[in-house]
Amino acid sequence: MGDARNVSLVVVSSPLGRLGLRLTADGLLACIEFVSDDSPLTRRPPSAARRVIEALQICFESAPCVDLPPLVPAPTPFQQRVREALLAIPPGQVRTYGQLARQLGSAPRAVGQACRRNPVPILVPCHRVVAASGLGGYAGETAGRRRAIKLRLLELEGLKIR
Repeated sequence: MGDARNVSLVVVSSPLGRLGLRLTADGLLACIEFVSDDSPLTRRPPSAARRVIEALQICFESAPCVDLPPLVPAPTPFQQRVREALLAIPPGQVRTYGQLARQLGSAPRAVGQACRRNPVPILVPCHRVVAASGLGGYAGETAGRRRAIKLRLLELEGLKIR
């Protein structure tokens, strides 16, 4: 199992702007961060990062990310259950927080918090979870850059939700 304390940062370009990929020393993906567009790109990403980059490219093409790179385990059993439920949502489809909560025998707020804490957005598609009344938030923001990223991810999958 990867040591999440010993991570390296690889910065790559994407249709969403620059992404920071945090990888453990043994090559597990610990985190995907939305970094600023002036963050310097990594010139020669290590092989573990190249696998993540390939998986991201597949996701940006709206294809299912069936061959995920190795991920650091979810921090709690509940977050692991939410991760598995998120991975089961096909590209181009959404679920509400309430629908996932009923599926998991939980509460919508707990599902929302687990989505907010998702360390590997895009690959574990928390952007496919919306509020019953519309888009909802993304990565803890209900407005701003991250919400715009959620809109863009859904648009890449052919969805228009406001």
